[in-house]
Amino acid sequence: MTPPPLADRLDGLLFFPVTAYGPDGALDLDAFRAHVRAGVEHGAAAVFACCGTGEFHALTPDEYRACVAAAVEEVAGRVPVVAGTGYGTALAVRYARLAEEAGADGLLALPPYLVVADQAGLLRHYAALAAATSLDLVVYQRDNAVFTPETAADLARLDRVIGFKDGLGDLDLMQRIVSAVRAEGLDLLYFNGLPTAELTGSAYRGIGVTLYSSAVFCFVPEVALAFHRAIGAGDQATVDRLVDGFYRPFADLRAKGRGYAVSLVKAGVRLRGLDVGEVRPPLTEPAPAHVEELAELIDRGLALVGAETGR
Repeated sequence: MTPPPLADRLDGLLFFPVTAYGPDGALDLDAFRAHVRAGVEHGAAAVFACCGTGEFHALTPDEYRACVAAAVEEVAGRVPVVAGTGYGTALAVRYARLAEEAGADGLLALPPYLVVADQAGLLRHYAALAAATSLDLVVYQRDNAVFTPETAADLARLDRVIGFKDGLGDLDLMQRIVSAVRAEGLDLLYFNGLPTAELTGSAYRGIGVTLYSSAVFCFVPEVALAFHRAIGAGDQATVDRLVDGFYRPFADLRAKGRGYAVSLVKAGVRLRGLDVGEVRPPLTEPAPAHVEELAELIDRGLALVGAETGR
């Protein structure tokens, strides 16, 4: 039986697992599988493997393919698996084809490596990537890949480009992008892709962007799910309580170190009992005092939603 189109399946809380390494720094697929399995069992609507939180930048092509294949096998069709891809056009195409070989359902296109291209160059890059495989593509706006509303509409015209994820946080630009795409009679899925997307969830919903990636889901799915239910139901009191008591303090802690958007999440997974190893260079581990702050924040978040700490 042919599964529904990817665009029809990306509805719910989106899970971006970390990539697990052993004590020697090598890939630990058993721990990675356990992490993916736990996320799906907690209710993730999709698994985005080897993306930003999954240290795409640190993986060799062989490791990347192994991780995507492990996620596909572990998920076993219960939810879609979307794989990250990036770098220059040639390497992005290579990774995309590896993801397709591994059985992924779609791709998240990370920004091109290093260079700052004009709009025509960006469009050429994503057009080549979209044409390289049979997989549907979500384009990630952030850093050196920022689009005008007109270019976003051109992206929406490309076959297999189904989504636009915003990691920039410019709501004025996002509103103009949504409007420009709609005015052309085109359609895209829109995602809030900021590092702690829950903080801006209400603002993004105001312009029609309801999907978001939740890094917090990696280590406190109980809190992430409670927030997701509350914001979907319009329960502003619960949304405010979780923002004030957990998400804002977490974002404040994340801002204390470079790379904490990844390394702090990984530390949180370890604090909850699954040893996924440390981050790879050039990222570094959080300071011990910050890990202790994170442990206290986890307990506070779980208490806010009435869950057991389990520590």
